[in-house]
Amino acid sequence: MRRTVFNEDHEAFRAMLRSFIEKEVEPQQEAWAAEGHPPRDFYRRLGELGILGTEVPAEYGGAGETSFKYQAVVMEETQRAAVSFGSYSVHANLILPYLMAYGNEEQKRRWLPGFASGDLMTAIAMTEPGTGSDLAGMTTRAELSADGTHYVLNGAKTFITGGALADLVLVVCRTSPATPENRRAGLSILCVESASEGFTVGRKLQKIGLKTSDTAELSFVDVRVPVENLLGEEGAGFSYLTHNLPQERLTIALGAAASAAAALRFATGYVRDRQVFGRPVAAFQNTKFVLAECATEVEAMQVMADRALDLHDVGELSVADAAKAKLFCTEAAGRVIDKCLQLHGGYGYIMEYPIARLYADTRVSRIYGGTSEVMKTIIAKDLGL
Repeated sequence: MRRTVFNEDHEAFRAMLRSFIEKEVEPQQEAWAAEGHPPRDFYRRLGELGILGTEVPAEYGGAGETSFKYQAVVMEETQRAAVSFGSYSVHANLILPYLMAYGNEEQKRRWLPGFASGDLMTAIAMTEPGTGSDLAGMTTRAELSADGTHYVLNGAKTFITGGALADLVLVVCRTSPATPENRRAGLSILCVESASEGFTVGRKLQKIGLKTSDTAELSFVDVRVPVENLLGEEGAGFSYLTHNLPQERLTIALGAAASAAAALRFATGYVRDRQVFGRPVAAFQNTKFVLAECATEVEAMQVMADRALDLHDVGELSVADAAKAKLFCTEAAGRVIDKCLQLHGGYGYIMEYPIARLYADTRVSRIYGGTSEVMKTIIAKDLGL
């Protein structure tokens, strides 16, 4: 089906990205995977190309675009090549909406120019050891000093994407106790500079996939955070997190659909070239039927993701709609990529083949941003159940 979601400007951006990936990213992926993340200067390179600041307003050094479709192009092109920009997506797609919606003018002028240039990389710290998806159960606490000039932060976080290289971490913490009526009350977001005394980056967690995106444990021991670094209002943190969830889940859905499309492309090329019993693998009926199934699912994912993207651009993507897009696209991507790997035979299990990287990288999409089970709960609630 012909896609109508992108215009000429998006396609020009795509052409630039594709050339950049081929020349500067693909040759480095193996080294970055071994290191666990790209070099710090890589993010400054993304800043030079305008990739980090696409949606940052012009007065703060960005391009001032309001459409999320440029970010969708980045996801499609990185997945097409089975490469990663490290923690780029968390920085550009998850953190920026918080700074734009809840940051005051002084905070925006202080942080956004570096955000767009890559001189200031960011992360968000929500999950804690033992709490998982239950954010209301977090125990990281921040107490306001007697003179009211700073908070004292104590606690630990885990599964923090980009945590190893971040300069500024948005830490979700308790600034007051929960109430019997509302376990989610009392949560706030503090913007913590990684150079702060008492801030420690712990283990870099070894993951099944996403080898070029660092995921770290963080700890805070009596970290002094100026009150000027409180994002928005004290105690409003949970509502802020809820507000940004549709874009986060749309991001995951778009990435999953793009991964499945890339897997189909890799598998189709492989079976045409691979000879078995004197014939191309593509000549067998089973191969044709499997790829036909995959192509149909990819088309369905793309239609759903494109529709969600259009809704998001006009401010009409609901929490339930985003959950549906994430649930369908991530589950379908898992099925498609598994079938495409199977068609590669033993070579599909070898990491030098891009299908293997896609297989390992995509599995987490059904977990982060809310598990598939959480998505089903949200959808069922929307049905009135």
